Amino acid sequence: MYFQKKYSLFSVALVIIMSCKPPLKKDHNALVEMIIKSKDSLIQKILSNKSAHEIQVLYTQIKRDAKGNPHFKELAFQENSKQYFYPASVIKLPVAILALEKIRNLQSQGIDISPQSPFKIYGENQKTIVAIDSTHPEGKLSISHLIKKLFLVSDNQAYNYLYDFLGRDLINKSLKDKGIEDMQIYHKFSGVDNNDKSPNFVFFSEEGDIIYNQPENFSEMKLKSENIFGYRKGKAFVKEDQLIETPMDFSKKNYASLSALNQILKRVIFPLEYSRKQRFQINEDDYEFIKYWMSRVPTEVEIPLYDREYYYDSYCKFLMYGDLRGEMTDSIRIYNKAGLAYGTLTDLAYIKDNNGVEFFLAATVLVNQNEIFNDGEYQYEDLGIPFLGALGRTVYEFERKNLFKYHK
Repeated sequence: MYFQKKYSLFSVALVIIMSCKPPLKKDHNALVEMIIKSKDSLIQKILSNKSAHEIQVLYTQIKRDAKGNPHFKELAFQENSKQYFYPASVIKLPVAILALEKIRNLQSQGIDISPQSPFKIYGENQKTIVAIDSTHPEGKLSISHLIKKLFLVSDNQAYNYLYDFLGRDLINKSLKDKGIEDMQIYHKFSGVDNNDKSPNFVFFSEEGDIIYNQPENFSEMKLKSENIFGYRKGKAFVKEDQLIETPMDFSKKNYASLSALNQILKRVIFPLEYSRKQRFQINEDDYEFIKYWMSRVPTEVEIPLYDREYYYDSYCKFLMYGDLRGEMTDSIRIYNKAGLAYGTLTDLAYIKDNNGVEFFLAATVLVNQNEIFNDGEYQYEDLGIPFLGALGRTVYEFERKNLFKYHK
């Protein structure tokens, strides 16, 4: 009885909160119909409790004109740029791109550096923090090799090095200068605490001469999370093996809306659709490099060589294939970045096949049945990843069946 009363009060409060949300601005009718009318049991299971699962979906149709120029139409399901979800590793995408942008900026200043230039990282009193990368064929640290690992297996340490190379201030300023709102990057991964400080980076020529010495860097920008709701999640969380019976506060965690993430990916796939100021300042080779590694899977690559059993073909390809091992084919390419942490799964993708189908799809879903965060008890494999796989297949089939209707 108490539970029913408590649940009823919660439901009333939820309705009030939901009614205060900013209205959706995007045309969402076709996508809503697609999801609601889906006969897939997993989609319906998530849909039956969509508020608890915090589902957001953003689907972008691409129509080519007679000259082949793309035109976009966005459709949304519960997408709201002001509703917080933890983006996890998806935010590695802009950091990888900005690392290449910084390299090109240094080149423009006359510094003889490239994405392949080896580097070492030093701490206080020139103490070596890291000097080698065992996954590199020559054992070298390089920006390009870190980016490969970041996309292939979502390597956290690779991201942390790129984050430090850029510094938190430059990351956030660069995104804002390009007109990308509703996104703030606060921190590194894997429990690293020094998010405000970046160590000394020293880059070398192939002959071993120093070509660029970047001193340690301190972040000064004060990041603010304004007009965002949903930062406090769940009923409890675990900290240092202790259960804290209050909602977990994500206000100092990374933040990115689906719309902001989608804007970044669109700039990678279709850079000429944006003004020069809004684009990433990288060259054509960089764009091809990013797209190539975004679309690869671990089983296609020999260097680095990853365990095929653990890093299977659809690893980090949640949409369409996340729950289908061994079924990916070359006829469909998925250019994506996925993230998974704190019970939240997110995937940002540009999906293209050999028959003319192409579209963007971004989605996030929360699977945390006990409402306790940081306890490691989430339903990734049996609910979250299969849902995203089913969603991707649903949208792909819709695109395939309506190819001539929507894209001619």
